[in-house]
Amino acid sequence: MSSNPQAHPPRAAPYLNIVGEGVALGPLRKDLVPTYTRWYNNLHTLRTLDAIPLPLTLEQDERQHERLVAMSETQASFTVYERKNSRPIGNVGLLDIDYRNRTTEFALVIGEPDARGKGYGTESTQLTLDYAFCGLGLHNVMLRVFEFNLAGIRVYTESGFREIGRRRQCVLMGGKLWDTIFMECLSTERDSGPALARAFKPDEPRLPREE
Repeated sequence: MSSNPQAHPPRAAPYLNIVGEGVALGPLRKDLVPTYTRWYNNLHTLRTLDAIPLPLTLEQDERQHERLVAMSETQASFTVYERKNSRPIGNVGLLDIDYRNRTTEFALVIGEPDARGKGYGTESTQLTLDYAFCGLGLHNVMLRVFEFNLAGIRVYTESGFREIGRRRQCVLMGGKLWDTIFMECLSTERDSGPALARAFKPDEPRLPREE
């Protein structure tokens, strides 16, 4: 092991766009691609995503990262951090943003297994909805969730989404066919949370300075 203190410099504090109580959201980071790759090679995680459960190489994920960066005008992707230690624990984002029609599709993954069941998914969802409505001026946020993903359905329902329809028996999992559930949330159905309300608060009039 090297005794040079510069051999393993400490990782810089992440940029944070939105800070909540338990989690914070910041931009995707190239240096975190190996961490993202580890998450998306976990088959238990992949079963809840609209993805074929194939091995993902670091090189493939690096190319995917570059594509996401190139699509920055139509996608808003974040790294989810655990606030107490700035540990990256997942990804959340808005896909296929349509500014003219004010629509988008929501996606979330909590990649670190020990970060699940702590309310981080719910808060990440709520912060991203606030960003969509208050920050980007969107109106309709839709998502797709598999019928067997009970934890995800609970998170989305608690965050203000409601079911609008199903595609029946279109997902094979555990030897059984399951429905894909479509859910949506409208800007008129929720108020902005405090994190975004502070960020986008207009300036208040100031009294003239005394000479």
